[in-house]
Amino acid sequence: MKQWMKYVRPYRLFFVLGPLCMIVEVIGEVLMPRYLARIINLAEQGTLTVANGIGQAALMVLTALLMMAGGVGGAWYGAKASVNFAADLRQDVYARVQTFSFANIDKFSTGSLVTRLTNDVTQLQNFVNMLLRMFLRAPGMLIGALIMAFTLRPSLAVVFCVSVPLMLVAVLFIIRTGFSRFAAMQTRIDALNNTVQENVTNVRVVKSFVREEYENRKFGDANRELKRAGMSAMKVMIFMHPVMTLFMNLTVTAVLWFGGNMVLDAGMPVGDLSAFVTYVNQILFSLMMVTVMLMNSSRALASARRIREVLDEETDIPDTATADYRVTAGRVEFKNVSFRYYKTAEEPVLRNIDLTIEAGQTVGIIGSTGCGKSTLVSLIPRLYDTDEGAVLVDGVDVRDYPLHALRDGIGMVLQKNVLFSGSIAYNLRWGDEEASDEAMYAAAENAQADKFIRTFKDGYDTALEQGGANVSGGQKQRLCIARALLKSPKILILDDSTSAVDTATEAQIRHAFANELKGSTKILIAQRISSVMEADTIVVMDDGAVVDVGTHQELLARCEEYGEIYYSQMEKEADARG
Repeated sequence: MKQWMKYVRPYRLFFVLGPLCMIVEVIGEVLMPRYLARIINLAEQGTLTVANGIGQAALMVLTALLMMAGGVGGAWYGAKASVNFAADLRQDVYARVQTFSFANIDKFSTGSLVTRLTNDVTQLQNFVNMLLRMFLRAPGMLIGALIMAFTLRPSLAVVFCVSVPLMLVAVLFIIRTGFSRFAAMQTRIDALNNTVQENVTNVRVVKSFVREEYENRKFGDANRELKRAGMSAMKVMIFMHPVMTLFMNLTVTAVLWFGGNMVLDAGMPVGDLSAFVTYVNQILFSLMMVTVMLMNSSRALASARRIREVLDEETDIPDTATADYRVTAGRVEFKNVSFRYYKTAEEPVLRNIDLTIEAGQTVGIIGSTGCGKSTLVSLIPRLYDTDEGAVLVDGVDVRDYPLHALRDGIGMVLQKNVLFSGSIAYNLRWGDEEASDEAMYAAAENAQADKFIRTFKDGYDTALEQGGANVSGGQKQRLCIARALLKSPKILILDDSTSAVDTATEAQIRHAFANELKGSTKILIAQRISSVMEADTIVVMDDGAVVDVGTHQELLARCEEYGEIYYSQMEKEADARG
C-alpha cells in the first residue's frame, strides 16, 4: 500500500470528498422509503391531509436534492482523483522504463510494456474511480438498509440472516475464480500487442515477402487466444448476475410471503411492508455492487501486479555513480573483458578482450558476422555491462561515470538506424537541442545529407514518418550520422552505418570525419575493408576475441583472417567490374 499511497497523497482531498459525497447520497436513499411509508400509512389510516402531505413531500424533495448533490459531487471528485492517480502512475512507469537496459526491456518485451502503460493503468484508473464511488456507498447502503429494516420489523428482518450469508459465499467463490482468469486475459493482451507491433513495424518486409496471409493467421491465433481468455473471464461475470438476481428474487418472495401474512394477521401497515421491500432491494443491490467491485478488483489486482513488476524491476545497469566525471579526451581501454548476454550461457560472446584506443585515433573494427563487434562497442556507453574485466574511458571505469555524463560524451550510430516521427530538423537536433541552424546544416553537409535534404519541398522541415519510412536506407543512415555529428562527441562510434551508401559517398563522409572531428576518437565497425583501410589502427575480431591489431599493410602481411577477408572482397569487386 505504501507504494500506491504515493499516487493518492497529492489528491487526498478528492479521495476524501468523493466518498463523503457518496455517504450523503446513501443517507438520502435509506431515508426515502421511510418518508414514503409514512405517506402510505397516513393514507391507509385516513389521516392524510394537505398540510402533512405537503410536509412529507417537501421533506422528500429536499432529500432528493441532497442525494443529487451528493451523487454529482461523488462522481466529480471520483473522476478527478482516479484520472490524476492514473496520470501520475503512468508517468512513473514510463520514467522507469526509460532507465531500463536492453536486457530489462527484453525481459518484458516491448508489447508487454505498451500493454502495462496503457491497458493495465486504465484498469487501475477505472477501479479507483469505482472504488471511490462504491467503497462507502455499497457498505453504507447495506448497513443503513439493514438497520432500517431491523428497526422497522425485526421479526421480518430475520430473512436476511439466511439470504445474506448465502450471497456472501457466492461472492467469495466468484472472486476467487475470477482473479486467475483476468490475469490470464492480460497476458493474452500482451501477446496480441506483440503481434500487432511486429506486423506494423515491419509491414514493408511482410509485403515484400508476400506474408500477409501468414500474418493474418498469426494474428488470428493470438486473437482467438485472447477471445478464449476473455470468454473464460466473462463467464464469471455472466454467472454472477443471474445468481445475485436469484437470491434477490427469493428474498423478495420470502419477505412478501411473510410480510403479507403479517399485514393480514398482525395488522402491519402496508406502508411498512412497502418500505421493507424497498430495503430488501437496497440490501441486495448493495451486495451486487460489492460483488461487482470485488470482481473488478480481481482484474485490477492482476494489472497492479503487472505494473509493480515494472516499478520494482531493478535495472542491471544502475546509475549509482556519485563522482562528477566527464569524457574529456576519448581514450578507451578494454581490460580482460568478457561478456555474456545470458548469464547462464556456457560460452561468452566476448572473451578476454585487451585493447587500447588512444584519444583522437581512428580505429576500424572488422570481422565475420556475429563475431562480437557491435557487442564490444556497446560496452563503451554502458548499453551492457561486462561480466568480467573493465572498460575504461579516459582512465576511469565506465561504471564510475554518471550515465548521462558518459553517454553525453559519446555519439553512436547504431547498426539499426532509427528516426522518429517529426521533421528532419527535429531528428537532427536530437544530437544537440540548442544547435543553431548553421551547425545543423554543417553536420548534414559533413554526413553528405544536406544535398538530398534540400531536394525535398520542405527541406529541413520535411516530415518523416515513423522510423523514417519515407526516406531510403542510405538517406536514413546519413541522417543518423548527421545527428551524431551535431553532438560533437569526444568518442564517435559508427556501427556499420555506411553499409547502404556507395563507396564514393562513404569516402566523402570519412574525409569529413578526418577534417571536422580531429580531436575525437572515431571507432568504425564495417564489413567492407575499404571502409577501414585508412584507419590509424584496425582491430580484427573472430569468435568473440581480438585476433590482431595493426595497420592495413601490417595486417595484410601477417594476419590470415584479415587477408582472407581482403582477398575475397577484392575478387568480388573484380568479378563485378569484369
